[in-house]
Amino acid sequence: MSQPRIVAVTGAFGILGAAVARAAAGQGAKVALIDFAKTAPEGLLEACGPDALALSGVDLTDPAGATNAVDEAAARFGGLDVLINVAGGFAWQTHADGDPAVWDRLYAMNVKTTANASRAAIPHLRASAAGRIVNIGANGAVRSGAGMGAYAASKAGVHRLTESLAEELKGQVTVNAVLPSIIDTPTNRVDMPDADFASWVTPEELAAVILFLASPAASAVTGALIPVAGRV
Repeated sequence: MSQPRIVAVTGAFGILGAAVARAAAGQGAKVALIDFAKTAPEGLLEACGPDALALSGVDLTDPAGATNAVDEAAARFGGLDVLINVAGGFAWQTHADGDPAVWDRLYAMNVKTTANASRAAIPHLRASAAGRIVNIGANGAVRSGAGMGAYAASKAGVHRLTESLAEELKGQVTVNAVLPSIIDTPTNRVDMPDADFASWVTPEELAAVILFLASPAASAVTGALIPVAGRV
């Protein structure tokens, strides 16, 4: 019988991160849930099983904070097979009237968290028989729209980091990213009440693609930026 996969999910207390963590646990994985938030959503830890590890209050924009969290997860489970970088943020603002500080904030939330967590995980993933990194990019960073400049620029940074790491770790660890369009979350429904929600990608649909890329079956896929646009 094969050993359970060991999966670390950043941003695990958010809508998508929680969906990924639940789905990974449902496939038999041991899951480490890493988040800046102090409290996990009700029922999440129970859904992830008795072995689930919750690491709250982790600042992944700090390299030391990222290293400490990833090392703790690897020590708890005896290794690490998968890092799924869900942690990130979004802001919409026009460039002419926007706050320049938003550029720094989104760079930190999207690029630095991914870079720091990945750097911390690489030694552990190299020791795995099937090490995987899966990042969250954005379909809106392929061709940006009005008000999306800062967000799209930061997610484009995630795309380029994904490609660079895939080359750096070729033959050792696969590195891929999913590029969702609009994810069907309560916040997005409130922000866009007149939209066709049925056309959006659900967190569970996105989690299924992420977990395929995280699986041993995806050994031939690396450096890919995979659109997951739902029915938009």
